[in-house]
Amino acid sequence: MNKYAIRLVLLALFVLTIFAPTADAKTGSVRVVFTKAALVAGGGVGRGVLTYDGREHRFRVYGVSIGVTIGVSVAKLAGRAAYLDQLSDFEGTYSSVGVGGALVGGGGGVQLKNEKGVIITLHGVRAGLEFAANLSGIRIAFE
Repeated sequence: MNKYAIRLVLLALFVLTIFAPTADAKTGSVRVVFTKAALVAGGGVGRGVLTYDGREHRFRVYGVSIGVTIGVSVAKLAGRAAYLDQLSDFEGTYSSVGVGGALVGGGGGVQLKNEKGVIITLHGVRAGLEFAANLSGIRIAFE
């Protein structure tokens, strides 16, 4: 294994350790489809479903990104929301700093955190043509 791969694995383990929920934290599963278009600054919209306490809750996602961004993409993401004390904690404004891209098809992930301490970890597939190295703000609201 080269030094780059070892550093990447150590960084991934560090991030997983920091953001792993405690045994008392409530979690929910999340599915999102998000469409994005950008040229330096961009925006996107999407819909998703949060499964929490055995019930499905539909929501909308609105996003803005600023930085080095160009392209159009559609992402289908799945993951979990952690540190939910109550359902209403899920709504809010989330922030993320990330680098990603898609050329016809690609994979990726993102970790988002809102002002109430909820952390959403998503991974999935993107289709389209996009390169991004930016700061993103995401707003989630129940339908």
